[in-house]
Amino acid sequence: MAVKSSVFIATSLDGFIARADGDLDWLTENGNNQGNEDYGYQKFIDSVDAVIMGRNTFEKVLTFSLEKWPYSKRVIALTTHSLEIPDHLTDKVTVMSGSPRVIVDQLSREGLNHFYIDGGKTIQSFLNAGLINEMIITRIPVIIGDGIPLFGPVENDIRLKHISTTSFKSGLVQSKYKMAGDI
Repeated sequence: MAVKSSVFIATSLDGFIARADGDLDWLTENGNNQGNEDYGYQKFIDSVDAVIMGRNTFEKVLTFSLEKWPYSKRVIALTTHSLEIPDHLTDKVTVMSGSPRVIVDQLSREGLNHFYIDGGKTIQSFLNAGLINEMIITRIPVIIGDGIPLFGPVENDIRLKHISTTSFKSGLVQSKYKMAGDI
């Protein structure tokens, strides 16, 4: 089976994935999740073998007030520094470091083939390495003015093919893209 890496993420209308301090309050304000719609998340997460996220994203998820760990799949936390994994997550989270290619190659040798890439810097590094195959981006109808952008500098233009766009009653708009070379 071919290895595939996908992004499933929300942005503000002005392209930010978090406030400058990492806060995500704007994601759930103003009824953005009316009716508890999952916007295709469950179908997406069911299709992946593992979630690969950066250290900052992992540490942010740890701050959420959740009754249980939100991921049903193995989580790979990327960092070049030591990272303490809470005892209740040691069987669910693996810490790795290395280039995106090294990470994907190692995980694919373990039999994992479809990866959910999450976190701004991690997404950017996988994009620059040419390892993202598809992106599902949900735009929240809010302008926050400043923050952590989804996209940063790229080494070369990255061509995409628009696959579909869905508009939800809540005002969220979700677009799916494939990398032009994957079509």
